[in-house]
Amino acid sequence: MEVSKRVGSAVLRVFWLVCGLLGASACLREEPAPGLETQGNALALLARVSVTAGSEHSLALKEDGTVWAWGYNFFGQLGDGTTTNRMAPTQVPGLTGVRTLMAGSFHSLALKEDGSVWAWGSNFEGQLGDGTTTHRPTPARVSDLTGVVALAAGGFHSLALKEDGTVWAWGGNFSGQLGDGTDHSQLEPVQVPDLTGVVALAAGANHSLALKADGSVWAWGSNLDGELGDGTNTDRRVPVHVPGLTRVVALSASGFHSMALKADGSVWMWGYNDFGQLGDGTTTSRPVPGLVPGLTGVVGLATGGDHSLALKADGSVWGWGRNAYGQLGDGTRNSRPQVVPTQVPGLTGGVALAAGDSHSLVLKSDGSIWAWGFNDSGQVGDGIPPRYTRPTPSQLTHSRALAAGGDHSLALQADGSVWAWGSNSQGQLGDGTDLSRWVPGQVPGLTGVVALAAGFSHSLALKADGSVWAWGSNSQGQLGDGTRTFRPAPIQVPGLTGVTALSASINHSLALQADGTVWAWGFNDTGQLGDGTNTNRPVPGQVPGLTGVVALSAGIGYSLALKADGTVWAWGSNSQGQLGDGTRTTRRTPHPVSALTGVTALAAGNSSSLALKADGTVWAWGNNGAGQLGDGTTASRLTPGPVPGLGGVRALSAKSSHVVALKLDGTVWSWGFNSSGQLGDGTFSSRLSPGQVQGLTEVVAIATGAAHTFAVSSDGTLEAWGNNDDGELGNGTSAYRLSPSQVW
Repeated sequence: MEVSKRVGSAVLRVFWLVCGLLGASACLREEPAPGLETQGNALALLARVSVTAGSEHSLALKEDGTVWAWGYNFFGQLGDGTTTNRMAPTQVPGLTGVRTLMAGSFHSLALKEDGSVWAWGSNFEGQLGDGTTTHRPTPARVSDLTGVVALAAGGFHSLALKEDGTVWAWGGNFSGQLGDGTDHSQLEPVQVPDLTGVVALAAGANHSLALKADGSVWAWGSNLDGELGDGTNTDRRVPVHVPGLTRVVALSASGFHSMALKADGSVWMWGYNDFGQLGDGTTTSRPVPGLVPGLTGVVGLATGGDHSLALKADGSVWGWGRNAYGQLGDGTRNSRPQVVPTQVPGLTGGVALAAGDSHSLVLKSDGSIWAWGFNDSGQVGDGIPPRYTRPTPSQLTHSRALAAGGDHSLALQADGSVWAWGSNSQGQLGDGTDLSRWVPGQVPGLTGVVALAAGFSHSLALKADGSVWAWGSNSQGQLGDGTRTFRPAPIQVPGLTGVTALSASINHSLALQADGTVWAWGFNDTGQLGDGTNTNRPVPGQVPGLTGVVALSAGIGYSLALKADGTVWAWGSNSQGQLGDGTRTTRRTPHPVSALTGVTALAAGNSSSLALKADGTVWAWGNNGAGQLGDGTTASRLTPGPVPGLGGVRALSAKSSHVVALKLDGTVWSWGFNSSGQLGDGTFSSRLSPGQVQGLTEVVAIATGAAHTFAVSSDGTLEAWGNNDDGELGNGTSAYRLSPSQVW
């Protein structure tokens, strides 16, 4: 990649935009690094004093003057002598006495206490300042540069501020970003002429900023999107004054936008704005500085590829702009711009910020670093690529109950609040949006809840007053509000009172009233509503002739009810014998399950059914293609049979084609389909008979989704495993877990 001759800013900007859309690594190598498994969001690196981020790598400076690096390392930008990506912080060997760090897109700079500057990584344009264009995987001194007090690093150029207030620049200069009046790259530092009294620097992809002691800002280099702030789109090869900015105390620049902090705590921005990174409520680029409205009390800034961060005096962090990789830290990722600042939830005690192309870092007052966003090269530093996250552990503790849908999850807290995470394409998280969430977020306005149920893409909540509330997908009327309109926030199911229990499947819902009657609504193509018809019902209707019921379970296309006398009744689809009556005949009204008595709990899956008896044994019937009946075979059963060798069970859960059982001794056992690791045994192999989930003891509650599983321990700890494509495990990642992994 020889770009020592002038390259048009528009062409280079296309390169950077593609890198931003695909991850910078996509421009340089064929595939991301393989995934690793780990826990935690705070990096295991103590006593930091500063952080900085390149396009896909991160650097931290410790109090002892050592430097630690992690992330993408194709050009040796981690300085460890290799080109191997690092998923966790690794010390840069031989580099001590450092007082300041700065990361360019693919190169790194360090300022030592003696005023010398050291550089390593990519050197296409001479940005390492050593007189060559040779990449360096270990630090080398920048030629003849002394008395330096500050640094800045851009896409392919570097800047240094000397103690006398002069600025020196080297590297790529195709847009005039070195400020020396030419467009020729420089392999060694040259002084930016006629620029004195400077106290701070910042560098974007192809432009440079300087802050003078008088509070004025000066800019030079690429100006395609107005990133110089002079009201034009004309590149500048020498510094020009940015008009209208006074009393500025700090600067930040990255990509194609610029940021200034004034002494009054206000933030001003200009340049490229297609992703809302200027924070002014629009996606219109701005060639002159504009105030970020509503943002006050700011003490620190950071700009990423297409996102922006601000640190307030109270230690809170605010983000806006692009969020396709979770770089705003709000627990979501989405393609729509966040055009105004939004607080990063749960993050306090911040003292410094850094932002890469699509990841973000915060240094806290206790010396810990918290990171979130894109992690294909390990730039988040926790060992789990890819990662789309928010920076804090979940706020959930001591959950009372869980419910898992197809690819979303719900938790009920002791205070009656409900928290949700995972896929949200149908509004099933209840937060008023359709944005998926990789960590738990509270369902707003929903209080006093005592029970939950989750269908594939809809959710139900039962309040202490016996009312039922529903949200999410409603294509078949499964929300029971008389419409087929999806609801992204909870609404009360009308006409339904005195409810004591709920159950939900893909497209139908069930409610049990205190008088032992059952009410059903939603899809009814196989008679799963039990009213004798195949007519869909968008409002609850009583299942006729069924009384004395104490528990319910909704399967896919069928329903189960447990009566107080210990008998089980079933209706709906029966193609696999899931109704347990010895036939494959569909039933539109409830029929008893053959010769099954003494039952205390039920679980209905895809097309298989399970019952827990008072003696702790489990009985199963229906489809057995993945071994979900647990009898060691794959032969389906039309009538109930015992699960051999399984006793002492206190609870069951099944949603699709895998089953989980909780024993009286607090251990968890699983069997059936395992394509996503939902059995928790460390493999992807299905299991035809129950096997213990290792490492789990003192469990008090279990829940299964379509391909993921939860277990809650007596101390309130939540463990999760299985599919995690949509963040349904709630641990801030999209990585599958093949064995239990703590969420909170």
